[in-house]
Amino acid sequence: MATTTAATAAAAEGEDRVIATAQRIVQSLRTSKDVTDDMLLILSSFDNRLSNISDLIGGAGNDPIAGRLDAAEKIILRHDHPSRHLFDAESSPDEVCEFLAAVDDVLDLIADLRVQDNADVMDRAESAVQSAMSKLEDELRRLLVRSSVPLDADRLYGSIRRVTLSFVSHDGELIDEEFGNFNGQCFHERGGSIAGDVSVDLIRPDVISDLRDIADRMIRAGYEKECCQVYSTCRKEALEESLGVLGFERLSIEEVQKFEWSDLNEKMKKWVQAVKIVVRVLLTGEKRLCEQIFDGSDLIKEICFVETAKGCVMQLLHFGEAVAIGKRSPEKLFRILDMYEALNGTLRHLQVLFSDESGEFVCSEAKGVLDSLGEAAKGTFAEFERAVRDEPSRKPVIGGELHPLARYTMNYVKLIIDYSDTVNSLLESDAKEAEEREQSAVDGDELREISPLGRRLISLMNSLESNLEEKAKSYEDNGMQYIFLMNNKHYIVQKVKGSELGKLLGDNWVKRRRGLIRKYATNYLRASWTKILAFLRDEGIGGSSSNASKTALKERFKNFNACFEEIYRIQTAWKVPDSQLRDELRISISEKLIPAYRSFLGRFGPQLESGRNAGKYIKYTAEDLDGYLGDLVTRCYPPPETQEYIGRSDCTKEGTKTCKETNFWEVAASRKEHYTTYRER
Repeated sequence: MATTTAATAAAAEGEDRVIATAQRIVQSLRTSKDVTDDMLLILSSFDNRLSNISDLIGGAGNDPIAGRLDAAEKIILRHDHPSRHLFDAESSPDEVCEFLAAVDDVLDLIADLRVQDNADVMDRAESAVQSAMSKLEDELRRLLVRSSVPLDADRLYGSIRRVTLSFVSHDGELIDEEFGNFNGQCFHERGGSIAGDVSVDLIRPDVISDLRDIADRMIRAGYEKECCQVYSTCRKEALEESLGVLGFERLSIEEVQKFEWSDLNEKMKKWVQAVKIVVRVLLTGEKRLCEQIFDGSDLIKEICFVETAKGCVMQLLHFGEAVAIGKRSPEKLFRILDMYEALNGTLRHLQVLFSDESGEFVCSEAKGVLDSLGEAAKGTFAEFERAVRDEPSRKPVIGGELHPLARYTMNYVKLIIDYSDTVNSLLESDAKEAEEREQSAVDGDELREISPLGRRLISLMNSLESNLEEKAKSYEDNGMQYIFLMNNKHYIVQKVKGSELGKLLGDNWVKRRRGLIRKYATNYLRASWTKILAFLRDEGIGGSSSNASKTALKERFKNFNACFEEIYRIQTAWKVPDSQLRDELRISISEKLIPAYRSFLGRFGPQLESGRNAGKYIKYTAEDLDGYLGDLVTRCYPPPETQEYIGRSDCTKEGTKTCKETNFWEVAASRKEHYTTYRER
């Protein structure tokens, strides 16, 4: 019985298809009543299943419109079931074509009925259209979700050219200190650009024509609002998922401002990547998709694109705004500049994508956030300048070596140079501030030919140097003050010369600082060695070299020895990191001390050598002194708490005695071989 019923249903369905096909043939050829009647006669005699086609097409009252509607209704209602999918692998292309043809037929009938007074048939036709549109709406939603292509984030990330910047100098120095208000940021991966034209399939290409067929019927039937709503809702969800794949989730302004810097830094970095990929790849793909699916209506395609894309763009812009209005601190500058450059670089593409009036507000919002990021960058740069100027630490750096402020500032500035075009454009927009800085600068005449960034950097360098000069005063030893200033000034000059920073500041700026380095070295020699050289003068020893007072000579040699040992004890803990500067300083000391001592010893030494306990007064030869000088102002860095003697490469290894535990001679004797080796080298 079941088999008979199924066969009957299949036969009825086959008959419906034959009649529908014949109906379309008649419709397409209908030019006059005579031609229609002839065609109906031919079809009815061709197949007995078409014997009643005249009634179906012409209706009881020979009404062809009612007959056409009957056939189309049957096809539409046959598919009006949630579990029966049209655009599916199990559905045949013939079924899809049949359904779409029936929809077209009803829409054509409605167009014809509008000029006739046939309310009953019109109600039936509109009901059939409503049923068909409900089906197509479900099919559109299902097809959009099912055919969405997952985002390949690895491929897109690989398409971005990245530039990795770091706080690493040419000599391999790595900065990672924390002091005052500064937090060292060792490495900075600068946002790159999309490498070439990158495109992705957002929807499987094989379903584009099906989506277009659905959209065409819904728009033609006056269901464009429902079509746009379904389309934009599905595609918005797909875009949000893509943002999640890119590592960027929806965040409120309050959530963004509560992040610790390490977490915020990661979010900002992902934002930079997301902006480029979303605008240049995803939204470009969405625009192309809308043009393919809604190619019959410019208005609809624009509305669908804007409704689809604006949520994703606004989500990114809200994060940018949250960063722009957040607390300003120096470590944020480079990420903010990355964000500014990323948004600025994609703004033109946004303007092309949202070119219609309906998308103007998106471009307006993007421009507003861009301006806010620019102001944030300028404000953060100003905060960095203030922090450099007012950095409060006054604890002396052990050994007079480089101050963390100098290291951090110079490496920070070298990173700024990589953003010079962007920073210059931002500073140029603030003409009043630039003018005020130019008027207050020392080198005002030269600044007129320097870029806005150059002016700010000169002002920054002045602040840094002033702060370092104040910090030098924390050393009680005048010689140590000059060593500290010489070290830091030399470091600054080395960072500047031969780089883009040197081009910005100018050759004269470098020359003046080199002159100051020589001045500090000279002042150090005077402060540290003038007293000991005074013991090698002839005055006050009671006569010529042949009849000088032995008592005075003994006192003179004794004082010289004590003074030298005190200098040695102190200055072996002083540090000059730069090897060339260190050697030049030692040579300068040697050129002043050794000839004077050799001469004094040669003239007055014989008078004591013949007496008792001569070694008590004449402890050194000129060569000994020259060797010991090699242990001064070394580069070795001992732990601050031990204050170890400096000089040997292994001076910091476990077991080394400290200056408080060891007398001068024990240390000096153990290192004499090292001194000799150093001088020979």
